[in-house]
Amino acid sequence: MTKLAISAEWTKFWSVRATWWSLIGGVLLMAFCSVVSGISQHAGSDRAQSAHGIVNGGAIYLVEFCVLAVATLFVTSEYTSGSIRSTLQWVPVRARVTAAKAAVLVPVLFGYGVVVAVLGMAVASVLMRGAGGSTSLSQGAVTALGMGAYFALLGVLCLGISFVLRSAAGTLVVVIVLLLPLPMLMSSYVFPAAMDYFPAFAGMNAMVPPGDVNPLLGSVPPYGPWAGVLVCLAWAAAGIGAGTALLNRRDA
Repeated sequence: MTKLAISAEWTKFWSVRATWWSLIGGVLLMAFCSVVSGISQHAGSDRAQSAHGIVNGGAIYLVEFCVLAVATLFVTSEYTSGSIRSTLQWVPVRARVTAAKAAVLVPVLFGYGVVVAVLGMAVASVLMRGAGGSTSLSQGAVTALGMGAYFALLGVLCLGISFVLRSAAGTLVVVIVLLLPLPMLMSSYVFPAAMDYFPAFAGMNAMVPPGDVNPLLGSVPPYGPWAGVLVCLAWAAAGIGAGTALLNRRDA
C-alpha cells in the first residue's frame, strides 16, 4: 500500500503544471541572481562576495519562495479540486498520505537544491572572472548539500502546514511570516539569538561552510552546517506531525 501511495503521489506531483512552472522559476531566479551579482563583483562591487555566498543569498531571498509554492500546491490543489476525497478513500491510513507526499517531496527538493546551487555557483564564478572571494570544492559542496537539505525540509514543513490550513493563501502567509518577519521580531524584542533557530536562518547557516562568515548577516554562524540542518529537521517534524494529527482527527 505504501509503495502504491508513493507512486500515486509521484504521478500527481508531476502532473500539476504549477509544479513545473515553480521549479523552472526557481532556476531562472537563481540564474538571474548569479548573473547580476557576478557582473557586480567583476565591476568592483564595494561588498566582495564569493560564488557560494552569492548562491546562499539567492536561495534565501528568491528560490525558497518557489519551493514554498511547489510544496504548498502539492496539498492544497487537492483540496481546491476536491480530489482529496479520492486520495483519502484510496489510502485509509491518514499517516500514509502525509508520509507518501513527504517521500516524494524530500528527494525531489533535495536534488533540486543541489542542482540549483551548482548552477548558480558556476554562473557566478564565470562572470566574476576572479573578482570577489574564491570558492573551494569543499565550500561549494557544503553550500550545495546544505541548500538541498534546507529545501527538502522546508518542503516538508510546508506540507504539514498545508494539511493544517488546507488553503494555499493561508499556508503561504503563515510560512512566509515564520521565515522572515517573526524571527526578526523575536530577535529584536525577545531574545537576540532567537533568529538563528527559525527555519530560514537555520537553513542559511546550513549553507555556510565551517569557519566562513554568513554572507547575509556578516557574522560567523553560532553553529555548524549540520546543526542548521537539525534545526530545520525539528521544524519539519513539527509541521508534518501537526498536519498528520489534524488530518487524522478531521478526516478520519
